[in-house]
Amino acid sequence: MKRFERYVALGDSSTEGLDDPDGRGGFRGWANRLAEKVAAAHGALLYANLGVRGRTTRQIREEQLAPALEMRPDLVTLFSGTNDVIARRLDVTALAEDIRVMQRALAGAGAVVLTFTLPDLTPVMPLARIFASRVAALNAALRSVSRETGAILVDVAAHPVAGDWRLWSEDRLHANTEGHTRIAAALAQALGLPGTDGSWSEPLPGTPSRSAGQWIRAELAWAGRHAAPWAWRHLWGRSSGDGREPKRPRLLPFEVVD
Repeated sequence: MKRFERYVALGDSSTEGLDDPDGRGGFRGWANRLAEKVAAAHGALLYANLGVRGRTTRQIREEQLAPALEMRPDLVTLFSGTNDVIARRLDVTALAEDIRVMQRALAGAGAVVLTFTLPDLTPVMPLARIFASRVAALNAALRSVSRETGAILVDVAAHPVAGDWRLWSEDRLHANTEGHTRIAAALAQALGLPGTDGSWSEPLPGTPSRSAGQWIRAELAWAGRHAAPWAWRHLWGRSSGDGREPKRPRLLPFEVVD
């Protein structure tokens, strides 16, 4: 098993940890959970998290790549694409090139690069059907570029459980605590950390049923609380990440209980 000492996480809100509350007013997230697993396996770890909500792949390349390289990481997680998929226009060729540049630069600097695909969220959010072809294009780009650069790709989208609405938060764009826990477990298994297995991909027990009335109320509540505010920001070219800084911009020792 390769030993990791310097882990840097690059990405958007998923990497930042939305919506996995840490109990202190912030977010934990799969990157923190993976750092905990690495630290527990190796006894110590320096960890930085550069993820900022709302960031596109191009913004991640422009804002996070250089700082990450300066930290000389031996482990990097790089996840992006959600904000590209829901943007007004998607240039898949440019998106793939941005991913390629980042993966090559990080791997060339000696880091193990770890990434994963985005599941089809149509079962979670029927409106996501509009973006299904874009998600498929993003995942195809991730698979192709990762083969080319040698990055480790965890194909989360290939597992039906990823589309179970019980792994997603109320806004339907971010994983909840159970979802983040499973992503971290998948990445830990890909790294061959002790005690990991494929249980993260197992289906959740049962399928809770909802009446038509419950479904309609849930859809209306989601539209009012999440879809409408997002559409308003989108219309005016604003982002939920405007003015935000990374939650952990420097390499710091990671405590197993974070």
